[in-house]
Amino acid sequence: LLHHGAFDRVLASVHSAPLVEGTGFTGVEERYVDHSPAQVVRDYLAEVARLVKGFDDFEILAHIDYPVRHWPSTATPYDPREFEDDYRYVLRALAGAGKTLEVNTRVPLHLQVVRWWHDEGGQAITFASDAHHPAALARGFAEATQLATAAGFRPSLDPHGFWRRG
Repeated sequence: LLHHGAFDRVLASVHSAPLVEGTGFTGVEERYVDHSPAQVVRDYLAEVARLVKGFDDFEILAHIDYPVRHWPSTATPYDPREFEDDYRYVLRALAGAGKTLEVNTRVPLHLQVVRWWHDEGGQAITFASDAHHPAALARGFAEATQLATAAGFRPSLDPHGFWRRG
């Protein structure tokens, strides 16, 4: 399908995690029931790394921080610095594969992750609001462009193009 379709861009993302028994997958949000939030994030990032290293037919990695959408309200606040090595490992692999990182505004991607992307050699970013209804289309883009600028990325002359390293 990917090779025969006329797609402008192909995104890849992870929304599930392998079951411990190795017999299938479950939604990332379900992992919080019987795993610590830190373990959920680490397992998720390990799965994202497997995606990046094992599947090349995409251009943009979406939702690098997907588990944050479901972060338990009873847990200590999410801090990406707790997972710096895990994030950097994924970002280094992504940069090495020549891919682009999505800055999703549904739950705004933390500035520190975008800075690590820049540090690890990431060349480009793109924006997505992950809008599931029209009112959410482009929500948070003004803030996301400020974040991207602070991390060292600049817009291209093409309004539909990726933002590149400054």
